[in-house]
Amino acid sequence: MQRRAAGYIISLWVILTLNFLLPRWLPGDPLAALLDSESSDYVFNTQVREALETYYGLDRPLTQQYTAYLTGAFTGDLGQSIRLNQPVGDLLREHLPWTLLLTLSALGIASLAGIVSGSEAVWRRGSLVDKALVTTSIIASNAPVFFTGMILLIIFGVKLDWLPLAGGRTPFARYDTTWDAIQDYGEHLILPALTLTLALVGSKFLLVRNTVISVLGEDYMFVARAKGLLAGRIKHRHALRNAILPFIHHLAAHASFALTGALFIETLFNYPGVGRLIFDSVVARDYPVLQGVFLVVSVMVLSANLLADWLPYRLDPRLREA
Repeated sequence: MQRRAAGYIISLWVILTLNFLLPRWLPGDPLAALLDSESSDYVFNTQVREALETYYGLDRPLTQQYTAYLTGAFTGDLGQSIRLNQPVGDLLREHLPWTLLLTLSALGIASLAGIVSGSEAVWRRGSLVDKALVTTSIIASNAPVFFTGMILLIIFGVKLDWLPLAGGRTPFARYDTTWDAIQDYGEHLILPALTLTLALVGSKFLLVRNTVISVLGEDYMFVARAKGLLAGRIKHRHALRNAILPFIHHLAAHASFALTGALFIETLFNYPGVGRLIFDSVVARDYPVLQGVFLVVSVMVLSANLLADWLPYRLDPRLREA
């Protein structure tokens, strides 16, 4: 574990460096967006531009900007948004909970659906239900999230008019009770969460199904059958329980895909998470916001992978003995 922890520290440093360099490799610069002649905020004044470059530290050498960036990252100071003139930390506290709500909801539903359907499909191998589940899971996991989201928008938002088309809540809404707020937030969450769930559930179903099939060939499964144990106990206490460990590894690795998918989905549904914040910041070349968002997302993904490496040792005594 110490070697893995050292590897993650090195990975974090590489990510920090890339977070600093990638926005600066984009064409244009933040002040070009602020001082665009076609913008309503245009100021035709060279002194103002120089003052802004000094204020945001863009006139300093790249090495000094990198040093200041690393110092701020390790001290919790992520800088000031050039586009919005707000601390990046405040923007993350405002937008990150929306992304976590979307991502965790979709991951939880997709994981539960994948485990239940995958374990049940094994006991019906070769049947029409099994073939339909396998085909559906392959199609769902390979369909682009933009395409899936637009189809859901057209059906449930436009044609049926059952769910809101965009946003995270009704604008200017005032709630009389907590339940009214939960209902409004939930209605806006359904379509983005369903889109992300459909993108995640296919791979989880296939993983559980294939893992359980391989577990069924183990010696202890033959012993369980020879003892005359009930099919339900064999399925849940022996087969599914031993198939969970690979699923945990997959779940942590899939966290990065879930976050990436959430960023695209938030843009499609105009959901007020960090995905929409990234999209607007890329257009404006807002370096501090891009650095702060990518840093937080990277740390979350690395932490999930480190947790996935640690959990199996706690859950499986055989790994600790080895």
